[in-house]
Amino acid sequence: MSDLYNIQALNETISSFDTLQLLQWAAEYFSGKVTFATSLGAEDQVITHMIAVNKLPVKVFTLDTGRLFPETYDLIEKTQARYKIRLNICFPDAVEVEEMTSSKGINLFYHSIENRKHCCAVRKTNPLRKALEGNDMWITGLRREQAVTRTGLHKLEMDSLNGLLKLNPLIDWSEEQVWDFIRENKIAYNTLHDKGFPSIGCQPCTRSISPGEDIRAGRWWWENPEQKECGLHK
Repeated sequence: MSDLYNIQALNETISSFDTLQLLQWAAEYFSGKVTFATSLGAEDQVITHMIAVNKLPVKVFTLDTGRLFPETYDLIEKTQARYKIRLNICFPDAVEVEEMTSSKGINLFYHSIENRKHCCAVRKTNPLRKALEGNDMWITGLRREQAVTRTGLHKLEMDSLNGLLKLNPLIDWSEEQVWDFIRENKIAYNTLHDKGFPSIGCQPCTRSISPGEDIRAGRWWWENPEQKECGLHK
């Protein structure tokens, strides 16, 4: 894939595009081979809204790790009902999950970073790789503001881990912009956001944060900030 596209040239082409223009460009340029991975977070709800109301030919999927919050499942239902779309829900391999929990315990992720990354690989990274098969591009809701691990990201990047391009259409958005858009368009969002959860993942690995804490402080809070990625984004 890296030999087929000039990433720098493409970034120059899309440098002046706003978010909707980026999504329209991706849908047309990579027709039939572009997909959006939503975690049902606030940013992803913005992108889902844009894709749905503009009827863009972009496939939308989400990963069900088996450890999500009930509020996240409720939001899947609300989102599908409002936009009359069906999210493709991807699950981890049951045999892999059984082998992992049998050998290391159901809450293995609390015992070491190695265990946590193993769990993320089984429940998230491996299913993601399968979901991306057959596509040339995937779309994410990443923003530079979200974490120290994301400050160097660009609108368009080469995802060498999964062998395809990655588009980050909200990369320059602030948190305030995200929530202004949600309110203006009356977009459904995870009710945990109203309870101090700015970033929401698996239930055992996510907690609410206190005022003034970093936006990602509630994710894997027992680890250092520079390690706080699950493996979906390198």
